[in-house]
Amino acid sequence: MHVAANTLQSRHAVVTGGGQGIGAAVTRLLVAHGANVTVLGRKLETVQALAAEQPERMHAVTADVSDADQVQAAFASARQRFGPITILINNAGQASSAPFLKTDATLWSQMLAVNLTGTMLCTQAAAPDMLAAQWGRVVNIASTAGLTGYAYVAAYCAAKHGVVGLTRALALEFAKKGLTVNAVCPGYTETDIVRDSIANVMAKTGRTEEQARAEFTAGNPQGRLVQADEVADTVAWLCGPAASAITGQSIAVCGGEVMQ
Repeated sequence: MHVAANTLQSRHAVVTGGGQGIGAAVTRLLVAHGANVTVLGRKLETVQALAAEQPERMHAVTADVSDADQVQAAFASARQRFGPITILINNAGQASSAPFLKTDATLWSQMLAVNLTGTMLCTQAAAPDMLAAQWGRVVNIASTAGLTGYAYVAAYCAAKHGVVGLTRALALEFAKKGLTVNAVCPGYTETDIVRDSIANVMAKTGRTEEQARAEFTAGNPQGRLVQADEVADTVAWLCGPAASAITGQSIAVCGGEVMQ
């Protein structure tokens, strides 16, 4: 997939969870293709550090995406800086593991709140601008967990399956209004979340980093972790004009682990 330079010239994108990992890679690539990007995250210092790389093209805002009032305030700040929003990357998410019988209501609610409700609230905040412009791109960063099952992450799997379902519903609802809505579903990706998970396996099992990492790469036929830039490349392509006929899709970026 290739996105020519400046194909997103003057578009305003909001990237949630944008300060690190996949979100930071997406932010940098969208800016490289001409967009102005509002970087949204929970930690002000993290998003400010990224925005400082190109302050004229990036704007840092903070919000808990599961809080409707915070989302509305953050999106108002985004519009004040760069104008109407026509690209939304719903990347904010959390992954917590527990055996199903030890998954309490608090963990369940947290996984759905951040991964699914946050996607809904941010899309509701951005969609009016896209409908007014009769052009828009919504890309939801789901997961291969939204396409298949994984043991010990029932709440996370349920939330990401919900994101895929929401993607399909909105793609149909907005199909004749100039908006496309797609999901990108990475496999295990070289991010802080996966590094923390590897450290957790090491702490609980006494395995070495190499042994713990092997658990996460075993399901990938390419035998490796996906890189954040590979996910970002798919996202940028979906935002460009070449992907205008692509909507309602869930694209797995996972080295062949999940095939559709």
